[in-house]
Order: sequence, then structure tokens, then C-alpha cells
Amino acid sequence: MSSPNVAPFYRQIWGAEPFKVLAPGLGLVAVAAGLSFFIHTLLGSVSALTVAVLIGALLSNTGKIPGVCFAGIQWAAKKLLRLGVVLLGLRLTLSDMGKLGSKGIFLVITVVAVTFFGTQLLAKRLGLSSSLGLLVATGFSICGASAVAAMKGVTPEATEEDVVYSVALVTLCGSLAIITLPLVGKWIGLNGAALGSWIGASVHDVAQTIATASAAGGGEDVKKAATVVKLTRVVMLAPLVIGVTMQRRRAAARAVSATPGGFDPGENATRPPILPLFVACFLSMILVRSTGIVPKNVLAGLKLVETLLFAAALVGLGVGVRLDKLRRVGPKPLVLGLLSWALIAIVSAIGVKLLNI
Repeated sequence: MSSPNVAPFYRQIWGAEPFKVLAPGLGLVAVAAGLSFFIHTLLGSVSALTVAVLIGALLSNTGKIPGVCFAGIQWAAKKLLRLGVVLLGLRLTLSDMGKLGSKGIFLVITVVAVTFFGTQLLAKRLGLSSSLGLLVATGFSICGASAVAAMKGVTPEATEEDVVYSVALVTLCGSLAIITLPLVGKWIGLNGAALGSWIGASVHDVAQTIATASAAGGGEDVKKAATVVKLTRVVMLAPLVIGVTMQRRRAAARAVSATPGGFDPGENATRPPILPLFVACFLSMILVRSTGIVPKNVLAGLKLVETLLFAAALVGLGVGVRLDKLRRVGPKPLVLGLLSWALIAIVSAIGVKLLNI
């Protein structure tokens, strides 16, 4: 007699839907993801992930999606998202973190913690939902759209509208950073590795970080420092996801204890594992990359696959967006994004100055 708990490993990861049910939706998100890359190549500064969300929302709100596609679209939004997070780990090595030294690691931890919790506090003060605050906080403190997608994987109460707002805000503020941070950095007296460290600690997406460092000039010192600090921030994705998961488990345990007799028929469903499988695989990929056994040309190909997976997943999330719901929220998410952007920039600048990095 079979049990869901002892199902084959691949079924636990991918689910049991037959491919013929998923194929129409997967085909649609594949075409949409490819289109997002094409638009990105035309516009340059617009992220393919942002375009992917917009394409999904456009298809949904214009009623252009056949009903047969929805099963595959929903599957892509969940499963491909997590696989993209796993491959994200291949961007990092343990030696990169070692190059930072104790001061650099302290800076990263401080910036991530202050931005993560500070942004959620700001969201609460603005009267926004806790799920939106959590996704914006994760995107701004870690690595933009990729981090938003990863946190959505362990936050089922977060809506597709929350995802769209979060991705749009990190894209907007990250794009503004490319123009403003090089000017402000020189104005406050940062140059060389210090300027690169500030950029790496305060810009959201990896690609935006590299673009900002390039715009700042100063040669390879700026780019190298910015990249190392930024990638070390990406590593913080794992403890944040684990921390949120543990908080959810504690909340579920309190709910059980408050129930007469302590009985909770949905206990297994409401208590996610402390270390989600996709986060464990993300950490494993960091170790694999650190060994140096993966050839550079393979890494380049896998980086492209990673971005494609995120694009396909974000198309799926975009399909769930309803414009009428976005209009009801008003301008408050934009205020939150700008405040969070100012927070991480100020904290990072103070940290670089005080630690003399």
C-alpha cells in the first residue's frame, strides 16, 4: 500500500501531473519567456524577468489564455521557480566569501538584516500586507527578482500581485541606482574598492550591480569589490528563507496548542520543513561550484538556463495578476520601495565608511 510520504523522489519534486496535461501551459510559458529575452535584447536596460511578469499579466488581463493552459502555467510558477533558485547557487563560491574578510562579511550581514526587517516595519507603518512587505524586503536586501521568487516559494499567502509589485520595485530602484549611485558615491568620497563595496551592498539585482559598477568607472577594483559583496549577499538568501520557514512552523505550533485537545487535522500541511528541499539544493550547488569541477563554459550555459527558468516561472506568476486589485492598493508600494532603497543605500554607505572597507 503506497503512501504520499514515501512517494518516489521525483514525484515529491515535480508532482504527478501527466505531461499531456501540462504541455499546453508549458509551451505557452516557454514562448513567453523567449519573448521576454528578445525584448530584453532590444531594450537592454529592461530585465527579462520584469518583462516576463508583464507578459503574463498582459495575457491574463486580456483574456488570451486558453483554459487548457492553466495547469501547466501553475506548475511552471511553482516548480520551475524552485529549480531556478537551485541553479542560482552555481554563481557563488566559498572562496568569494573568504576574500571579503571579517569586516566585509559583517557589513553584508548588517545591511541585509537592517534592510530585511526595516522594510517590513515600513510596510506595516504604510498599512500594506505583511506578505508584500516580506517579498519587497527580500528582494531589496538580497538579489532582486530572484530572491522575491524564492521567498514566494515558502510564502503561499503571498499573492501574484505582491510578486508583481516587488519585482517592479526592485527593477525600478535598481535601474535608478545605475544612474545615481556612481554620482553619489563620488560625492561622499568613495572610490576604488570602497565604492565597489558600497555598490555591491546596496544594489538589488546581480546584473544591476555589475552595470552600476561599470558606470562608476574606477577600473576592475570597483567591479571586483561590487561583485564579491553582491554575491555574498546572495548567500544570505538561504538563512532568510530558513528563518521565515521556522517562524511559520512556530505559528502553526501555537495554533495547534490553542486548539482544544491540541488536535490539528492539517498539521502536516501547515508545518513546512525547516530546510526546504530547494534551499538545501541551492546550498549544495554553492559547494559544487566551490570545488571548481564545473567547466566555465558549462557554468555560462547553466546561468542562461537559470534565467530562463526564472522567466518562465514569473510568466506563470504574472498570469495570476489582476489589474483591478493593483489599482486598489494605490501608490503605497512605490513609497515603500523608495524608502527601502534609501534605507539600504544609507546603511551600506555608513557601514563602508565606519569599517573602512
